[in-house]
Amino acid sequence: MSEVILVAGVDEVGRGPLAGPVVAAAVILHPDRPISGLADSKKLTEKRREHLAQEIKEKALCWALGRAEVEEIDQLNILHASLLAMKRAVASLSTQPVHALIDGNRCPDLPCSAEAIVGGDASEPAISAASILAKVARDWEMMQLDERYPGYGLAKHKGYPTKLHVEALSEIGVSPIHRRSFGPVKKLLAGAEVSNTASERE
Repeated sequence: MSEVILVAGVDEVGRGPLAGPVVAAAVILHPDRPISGLADSKKLTEKRREHLAQEIKEKALCWALGRAEVEEIDQLNILHASLLAMKRAVASLSTQPVHALIDGNRCPDLPCSAEAIVGGDASEPAISAASILAKVARDWEMMQLDERYPGYGLAKHKGYPTKLHVEALSEIGVSPIHRRSFGPVKKLLAGAEVSNTASERE
Protein backbone atom coordinates (compact mmCIF):
# COMPACT_ATOMS: atom_id res chain seq x y z
CA MET A 1 0.00 0.00 0.00
CA SER A 2 1.17 3.53 -0.79
CA GLU A 3 2.00 5.81 2.09
CA VAL A 4 -1.17 7.59 3.12
CA ILE A 5 -0.66 11.34 3.38
CA LEU A 6 -3.46 12.67 5.52
CA VAL A 7 -4.49 15.71 3.51
CA ALA A 8 -8.15 16.65 3.58
CA GLY A 9 -9.99 18.52 0.84
CA VAL A 10 -12.66 20.85 2.21
CA ASP A 11 -15.44 22.74 0.45
CA GLU A 12 -18.86 24.17 1.19
CA VAL A 13 -22.10 24.59 -0.72
CA GLY A 14 -24.90 27.04 -0.11
CA ARG A 15 -23.40 30.48 0.41
CA GLY A 16 -25.72 32.18 -2.09
CA PRO A 17 -29.20 30.79 -1.34
CA LEU A 18 -31.89 32.71 0.52
CA ALA A 19 -32.96 29.59 2.42
CA GLY A 20 -31.53 26.54 4.10
CA PRO A 21 -28.21 25.72 5.76
CA VAL A 22 -24.70 25.97 4.40
CA VAL A 23 -23.22 22.47 4.13
CA ALA A 24 -19.53 21.60 4.04
CA ALA A 25 -17.66 18.36 3.44
CA ALA A 26 -14.15 17.17 4.23
CA VAL A 27 -12.58 14.24 2.38
CA ILE A 28 -9.28 12.38 2.69
CA LEU A 29 -8.81 10.37 -0.50
CA HIS A 30 -7.14 6.95 -0.49
CA PRO A 31 -3.98 6.87 -2.68
CA ASP A 32 -4.62 3.26 -3.75
CA ARG A 33 -8.28 3.79 -4.64
CA PRO A 34 -8.39 6.49 -7.31
CA ILE A 35 -11.67 8.01 -8.42
CA SER A 36 -11.89 9.17 -12.02
CA GLY A 37 -13.97 12.12 -13.13
CA LEU A 38 -13.67 14.29 -10.03
CA ALA A 39 -14.44 17.91 -10.88
CA ASP A 40 -16.14 21.02 -9.58
CA SER A 41 -19.59 19.80 -8.53
CA LYS A 42 -21.26 22.71 -10.35
CA LYS A 43 -19.84 21.44 -13.67
CA LEU A 44 -21.33 17.95 -13.27
CA THR A 45 -24.84 16.72 -14.00
CA GLU A 46 -27.01 15.74 -11.06
CA LYS A 47 -26.82 12.06 -12.05
CA ARG A 48 -23.01 12.18 -12.35
CA ARG A 49 -22.69 13.93 -8.98
CA GLU A 50 -24.79 11.30 -7.26
CA HIS A 51 -22.79 8.46 -8.84
CA LEU A 52 -19.49 10.06 -7.82
CA ALA A 53 -20.75 10.80 -4.31
CA GLN A 54 -21.44 7.12 -3.77
CA GLU A 55 -18.01 6.19 -5.13
CA ILE A 56 -16.30 8.78 -2.92
CA LYS A 57 -18.04 7.38 0.17
CA GLU A 58 -16.93 3.86 -0.75
CA LYS A 59 -13.32 4.61 -1.72
CA ALA A 60 -12.18 7.57 0.39
CA LEU A 61 -10.05 6.94 3.44
CA CYS A 62 -12.66 8.96 5.33
CA TRP A 63 -15.21 11.71 4.76
CA ALA A 64 -17.55 13.83 6.86
CA LEU A 65 -20.13 16.59 6.60
CA GLY A 66 -20.49 19.77 8.61
CA ARG A 67 -23.14 22.48 8.54
CA ALA A 68 -24.22 25.84 9.83
CA GLU A 69 -27.92 26.46 10.35
CA VAL A 70 -29.96 29.43 9.16
CA GLU A 71 -29.91 30.98 12.65
CA GLU A 72 -26.10 30.77 12.71
CA ILE A 73 -25.87 32.30 9.24
CA ASP A 74 -28.00 35.25 10.36
CA GLN A 75 -26.03 35.64 13.57
CA LEU A 76 -22.48 35.23 12.23
CA ASN A 77 -22.84 36.27 8.53
CA ILE A 78 -22.47 33.83 5.66
CA LEU A 79 -18.66 33.92 5.47
CA HIS A 80 -18.12 33.00 9.11
CA ALA A 81 -20.96 30.47 9.01
CA SER A 82 -19.30 28.81 6.00
CA LEU A 83 -15.97 28.66 7.83
CA LEU A 84 -17.77 27.17 10.86
CA ALA A 85 -19.38 24.48 8.67
CA MET A 86 -15.95 23.62 7.23
CA LYS A 87 -14.43 23.44 10.73
CA ARG A 88 -17.21 21.08 11.82
CA ALA A 89 -16.69 18.86 8.77
CA VAL A 90 -12.97 18.47 9.48
CA ALA A 91 -13.62 17.86 13.19
CA SER A 92 -16.04 15.06 12.27
CA LEU A 93 -13.48 13.09 10.21
CA SER A 94 -12.75 9.69 11.76
CA THR A 95 -9.07 10.22 10.93
CA GLN A 96 -7.72 13.72 11.50
CA PRO A 97 -5.61 15.26 8.70
CA VAL A 98 -2.18 16.80 9.07
CA HIS A 99 -3.03 19.37 6.40
CA ALA A 100 -6.20 20.73 4.80
CA LEU A 101 -6.82 22.18 1.35
CA ILE A 102 -9.64 24.70 1.49
CA ASP A 103 -11.58 25.91 -1.52
CA GLY A 104 -11.59 29.71 -1.61
CA ASN A 105 -9.44 32.47 -0.17
CA ARG A 106 -10.03 32.00 3.56
CA CYS A 107 -9.21 29.13 5.91
CA PRO A 108 -11.27 28.09 8.92
CA ASP A 109 -9.59 27.78 12.30
CA LEU A 110 -8.31 24.19 12.27
CA PRO A 111 -6.02 22.13 14.53
CA CYS A 112 -3.91 21.24 11.46
CA SER A 113 -2.14 23.40 8.87
CA ALA A 114 -4.40 24.69 6.11
CA GLU A 115 -4.05 26.22 2.66
CA ALA A 116 -6.70 28.23 0.81
CA ILE A 117 -6.88 27.58 -2.93
CA VAL A 118 -9.09 29.75 -5.15
CA GLY A 119 -10.78 27.47 -7.67
CA GLY A 120 -9.55 24.45 -5.75
CA ASP A 121 -12.74 22.53 -6.47
CA ALA A 122 -11.60 22.35 -10.10
CA SER A 123 -7.88 21.73 -9.52
CA GLU A 124 -7.55 19.59 -6.39
CA PRO A 125 -9.19 16.12 -6.46
CA ALA A 126 -9.81 16.05 -2.69
CA ILE A 127 -11.55 19.44 -2.80
CA SER A 128 -13.57 18.30 -5.85
CA ALA A 129 -14.67 15.25 -3.86
CA ALA A 130 -15.68 17.47 -0.95
CA SER A 131 -17.64 19.80 -3.22
CA ILE A 132 -19.54 16.85 -4.68
CA LEU A 133 -20.46 15.37 -1.29
CA ALA A 134 -21.53 18.76 0.06
CA LYS A 135 -23.70 19.58 -2.96
CA VAL A 136 -25.40 16.18 -3.11
CA ALA A 137 -26.14 16.34 0.62
CA ARG A 138 -27.51 19.89 0.51
CA ASP A 139 -29.56 19.31 -2.65
CA TRP A 140 -31.17 16.26 -1.04
CA GLU A 141 -31.98 18.26 2.09
CA MET A 142 -33.54 21.08 0.09
CA MET A 143 -35.76 18.56 -1.67
CA GLN A 144 -36.92 17.33 1.74
CA LEU A 145 -37.54 20.90 2.89
CA ASP A 146 -39.62 21.49 -0.24
CA GLU A 147 -42.12 18.99 1.13
CA ARG A 148 -42.25 20.75 4.49
CA TYR A 149 -42.43 24.24 2.99
CA PRO A 150 -44.26 23.89 -0.35
CA GLY A 151 -44.82 26.71 -2.78
CA TYR A 152 -41.33 28.21 -2.89
CA GLY A 153 -39.94 25.74 -5.45
CA LEU A 154 -37.06 24.69 -3.18
CA ALA A 155 -36.65 21.32 -4.90
CA LYS A 156 -36.05 23.11 -8.18
CA HIS A 157 -33.78 26.03 -7.26
CA LYS A 158 -32.40 24.68 -3.92
CA GLY A 159 -33.05 28.00 -2.21
CA TYR A 160 -31.12 30.23 -4.62
CA PRO A 161 -32.62 33.67 -5.40
CA THR A 162 -34.28 32.82 -8.70
CA LYS A 163 -37.16 34.90 -10.06
CA LEU A 164 -39.55 32.09 -9.10
CA HIS A 165 -38.23 32.02 -5.54
CA VAL A 166 -38.38 35.79 -5.01
CA GLU A 167 -41.93 35.93 -6.41
CA ALA A 168 -43.01 33.07 -4.12
CA LEU A 169 -41.49 34.86 -1.14
CA SER A 170 -43.55 37.95 -1.94
CA GLU A 171 -46.73 35.89 -2.27
CA ILE A 172 -46.33 33.36 0.56
CA GLY A 173 -44.11 35.25 2.97
CA VAL A 174 -40.96 34.30 4.82
CA SER A 175 -40.62 30.76 6.21
CA PRO A 176 -38.56 29.60 9.24
CA ILE A 177 -35.81 28.33 6.91
CA HIS A 178 -35.26 31.65 5.15
CA ARG A 179 -32.15 33.69 5.95
CA ARG A 180 -33.41 36.89 7.48
CA SER A 181 -30.11 38.72 7.02
CA PHE A 182 -30.15 38.27 3.23
CA GLY A 183 -31.29 41.25 1.12
CA PRO A 184 -34.55 40.07 -0.51
CA VAL A 185 -35.76 38.42 2.74
CA LYS A 186 -34.69 41.36 4.90
CA LYS A 187 -36.48 43.76 2.56
CA LEU A 188 -39.72 41.76 2.71
CA LEU A 189 -39.60 41.60 6.50
CA ALA A 190 -38.93 45.34 6.72
CA GLY A 191 -41.90 45.96 4.45
CA ALA A 192 -44.10 43.77 6.61
CA GLU A 193 -43.00 45.66 9.73
CA VAL A 194 -43.81 48.99 8.10
CA SER A 195 -47.21 47.65 7.03
CA ASN A 196 -47.96 46.31 10.52
CA THR A 197 -46.93 49.61 12.13
CA ALA A 198 -49.22 51.52 9.77
CA SER A 199 -52.11 49.16 10.60
CA GLU A 200 -51.53 49.63 14.31
CA ARG A 201 -51.68 53.41 13.90
CA GLU A 202 -54.97 53.14 12.06
